[in-house]
Amino acid sequence: MKNKPLKTENLPNRPPIVVVMGHIDHGKSTLLDYIRKADFTSKAAKSEPHPIAGREAGGITQHIGAYEAETEHEGKKRKITFLDTPGHEAFSKMRTRGANVADIAVLVVAADDGVQPQTIEAHNTLKEAGLPFIVAINKMDKPGADPEKIKTQLAESGIYIEGYGGTVPFAKISAKTGEGVPELLDVALILADMENLQADTKLYATGIVIESNMDPKRGISSTLLIKNGTLKKGMFVLAGKAMSPVRILENFLGQPIEEASFSSPVRITGFSELPAIGDEFKAYADKNEAEKALDQAKETTPIQTKDSKQNIDEETNPLRQSSSEVSKITVKMIIKTDTAGSLEALEKELMKLKDEETAIELLKGGVGNINEDDARFSSAAKNTVILGFNVGTDIAAKEIVDRHAVPAFTSDIIYKISDWLKKEIAKRKAEIPREEIIGAAKILKTFSRQKNKQVIGGKVVSGKLIEGKSFKIKRKDVEIGEGKIINLQQGKKEVKEVSPDEEFGAMTENKIEIARDDEIIIIGK
Repeated sequence: MKNKPLKTENLPNRPPIVVVMGHIDHGKSTLLDYIRKADFTSKAAKSEPHPIAGREAGGITQHIGAYEAETEHEGKKRKITFLDTPGHEAFSKMRTRGANVADIAVLVVAADDGVQPQTIEAHNTLKEAGLPFIVAINKMDKPGADPEKIKTQLAESGIYIEGYGGTVPFAKISAKTGEGVPELLDVALILADMENLQADTKLYATGIVIESNMDPKRGISSTLLIKNGTLKKGMFVLAGKAMSPVRILENFLGQPIEEASFSSPVRITGFSELPAIGDEFKAYADKNEAEKALDQAKETTPIQTKDSKQNIDEETNPLRQSSSEVSKITVKMIIKTDTAGSLEALEKELMKLKDEETAIELLKGGVGNINEDDARFSSAAKNTVILGFNVGTDIAAKEIVDRHAVPAFTSDIIYKISDWLKKEIAKRKAEIPREEIIGAAKILKTFSRQKNKQVIGGKVVSGKLIEGKSFKIKRKDVEIGEGKIINLQQGKKEVKEVSPDEEFGAMTENKIEIARDDEIIIIGK
């Protein structure tokens, strides 16, 4: 068994991988639940049900789920692999990955709610990925269902279905009752046949990492979607720089298996480090082959120069605070989540809370419980909060957090974490004295300087300058220091204040030397 270019003649057809996309609460997970439960020919129907809808807190699917189902098509049993991607905006990265690993998409639109922002976003993702897709107009069982209105909305949004100026197939369905679902699956398989999907069981497996997490008992586990070849127990898998023996191999139901082939979602445990979601993986016959491939990958990694290392250090130093952010509220986060996908999604959601007055930095992110290292790190870094999604807090970590009064919050609902951080930011803003900007002046010339006193000349560009007031020094829009106006003059006359567009001379008190073309911002408290 080895990897080589595919010869398409006599190769078996590969089951299609179908990604289900759409706006939140439009029925994606309910549709997948119905397909799973109605699939009485597959192992899924004979096993304990694994409902998707509602399995995540808040009723929102927060991980990519993958499973196989079988259906009848033209008198034959056909297998389809489904990916369930989250509909909430925060998980757009995960949804994009879903599109990249799939062959076909189903875009679900609720017949009573119509085209929504995530509908458009999902469609844009499909266009970028070049994926053929089907529109499923769902919730046809609802009294307010209006499929004709939905078709018009779709056309207005640039989605042209059959009969409305385009070629995109559609199906009217009810994921709740099953109406139209068999027809939807038929269309999906017709599209798959048109794509001529083929693969070779004789090759070592290749595919995509679709999820990773840290299991406290078993170690690092990852869900892999096989796109080609076969994966067997005893092989080794390499994903990026993460390597794992295939000792524990499970199907999508969590059942132990000996091998799996193309289009199958599988789970393996034992990676040396957490594989990145979206990474390609390859299987190798043994550890030696995998290590050779890993060594070759390391040789092609760009060498980090001294300058690049310095830049990285400056960007990641938890105690560094940019001088341009001195006047901002700075919130530094340590985030721990149950999976790598959740980590990215939560970070993206929380970064939306940035504004002109709020700087948000991710100091540290990881998968697993909040541990002692996280707590010690937070107690050493100023303005830090600890946030956890679907994880616990170790006893030692809790003691440190309580002792140092580090703000910390955990939840299994992403909205609650975002709301908590909003309140924390508001509280910090309320604690900072507000500074009123009285005026601003551009420095045209500098004169003598003795110790902390300096004579400067300039022109007022806005507001006014007032003797005795404090000011901030800005150089190329970056705040570099502070000072105070000791004396003001116009010509040889001493004045108490200077108006806009007027030139002046001033004696100032400041530790940082003011230079020509600097700007001073006059503030009052």
